[in-house]
Amino acid sequence: MAKNQTRRIEPSILVQDEEVYAAVKAMTDYAPANQAYVQAKLDAGHSGLEAAHHALVQAEAAADAARDALVASQWEFHNLILGTKDQVMAQYGPNSDEVQAVKLKKKTEYKARTRKSKKNGS
Repeated sequence: MAKNQTRRIEPSILVQDEEVYAAVKAMTDYAPANQAYVQAKLDAGHSGLEAAHHALVQAEAAADAARDALVASQWEFHNLILGTKDQVMAQYGPNSDEVQAVKLKKKTEYKARTRKSKKNGS
């Protein structure tokens, strides 16, 4: 028996376990001395493993779907906010306090462009 049974088993070991299970299942005269390892218990353990794996795959798919729904909702809300900012600017004007309240700069807060002076070569 393994020492630390709380960590996941490596996939290569699980593949080997599946191969051993298939080999033992093909043995028609398999009769272990220890009744804890009879074919019926192997079958029950294997079906339990498959059920747990299917539950994990379904839970991961549900989590992926929930994450996708969250991302879609985030983008929908973000696009609504961007449109709202445009509407606030259109309704109240580019220099209003309302524009500043929706986290935009007033038009007067932007630095005016300055021309670069031309330098003569002489």
